[in-house]
Amino acid sequence: MKLRTSSVHTGVYKDKTFNSVTTPIYPTSTFYFDAPGKNKGYDYTRSGNPTRTALEENIAALEGGAGCSVTCTGMAAITALLFLLKPGDHVVTGDDIYGGTYRVFAYVFSNIGIKFSFINMRDLKAVEKAIRPGTKMVWIETPSNPLLNIVDMDGVIKIAKKKDILTVVDNTFLSPYFQKPFEFGADIVVHSTTKYINGHSDVVGGAIIYSDKKIEERMRYLINALGVSESPFDCWLVLRGLKTLAQRMEAHQANALAIAKFLEGHKHVKKVYYPGLKSHPQQDLIKKQMKGFGGMMAFELDTKKVPLDQFFPKLKYFCLAESLGGVESLIEHPWSMSHASMGEAAIKASGMTKETIRVSVGIEDSEDLIADLVNALKG
Repeated sequence: MKLRTSSVHTGVYKDKTFNSVTTPIYPTSTFYFDAPGKNKGYDYTRSGNPTRTALEENIAALEGGAGCSVTCTGMAAITALLFLLKPGDHVVTGDDIYGGTYRVFAYVFSNIGIKFSFINMRDLKAVEKAIRPGTKMVWIETPSNPLLNIVDMDGVIKIAKKKDILTVVDNTFLSPYFQKPFEFGADIVVHSTTKYINGHSDVVGGAIIYSDKKIEERMRYLINALGVSESPFDCWLVLRGLKTLAQRMEAHQANALAIAKFLEGHKHVKKVYYPGLKSHPQQDLIKKQMKGFGGMMAFELDTKKVPLDQFFPKLKYFCLAESLGGVESLIEHPWSMSHASMGEAAIKASGMTKETIRVSVGIEDSEDLIADLVNALKG
């Protein structure tokens, strides 16, 4: 089944009583037993729920995984995965990852004895050098948030496999429509389903997709024990959003490319970060591992010509807000918003500046969006 078809039909036809063409919501907290030890597959919604199972089937199919678990937020998915580790274990990851991921790594799990190395993951030699005897996980975010740097998944995963190190790929920015990490040997794929998977800015959630059942079994135990599974109603919302994933991603990409080209030629913009531009320095790698460019981009605003406090208030269609991946366009200032928790030194090390602007391009008419930017970029 092709992705467009699978997004519409997988995990859907569960109602055999009335033949509903949409997946039912099971908002129950508990399920009764027919007899001690005998039920119909579910006992308590924290442990499992039919609506959640339907969503997990859908996402696993789209990513090409052996199974999936969905969680109450994207950070819950990340947090649950870190419970695979124990004090003294070491993780290698990028220095330009999402600020929330950096925060939970550097300021939460590091306090309980897990060690992290934040490196330039575009440099395979740096990846090899960072690996220690205690390295148990390599965490890949590609494209990176917010600078759209591309990590060579094939190269990094091969290095990790030689040492029997678990590899995790955050695929939130591109979704399974534009990128399939399992094709490059990843062990686990993670998403904030809040973003493109759901696509409508009306739910928060996360997903963990597994390459094999052994990993899935361990993670399902942890997710149940931690109590971070997704509610039935939120699962239903995400499953509804997934039906239009392909169409939305194409619309996001078309608009993002048009806007990136416009910004690249604007006199008040210093630099544009977008994989679809020929100016992106990693074209060969983009062609190798990405099936598209996505709807995320960033640029460096010349704040001497257009100060931030003049730029943002002029915008009409771009909401100044964190998050991304919804049908509406969002814009934000990573230094003071999405990545502020990293701390100034780490933000600088990642390559971001106080002039970096991150854009989640929506599915509105591109001419309206560009006109909005033209007005905001006036000196």
